[in-house]
Amino acid sequence: MQVLWELEKGFVNDIVSRLPEPKPAYNTVSTIVRILEQKGFIGHKAYGRTHEYFPLVNKEEYSREYLDNFTQNYFSNSYKALASFFANTENLSIRELEEIKVLVDEQIKNHKKL
Repeated sequence: MQVLWELEKGFVNDIVSRLPEPKPAYNTVSTIVRILEQKGFIGHKAYGRTHEYFPLVNKEEYSREYLDNFTQNYFSNSYKALASFFANTENLSIRELEEIKVLVDEQIKNHKKL
């Protein structure tokens, strides 16, 4: 999806050419593209037997869908468990945790206004 958002539209060869080394096989990328299309994330325009693909969703919509599925599959659909996991990871610095706290505090404040 990252490559397709950058390209805005492209053929499987275009997508493969933008991927880092070691590049996956053409058939692998083609399969992933078809799966993304079946899930409604991308569409295509046919030129005979060749297809030009384009995103149907923007990065934010896709990220939201991905995060929802991730949270459901790995955190029993609990955003609290997800947040707890990130808060307890050693990869986050104090500064990052403080920045996350500010964002959460802002959201709490906004929700209370509603």
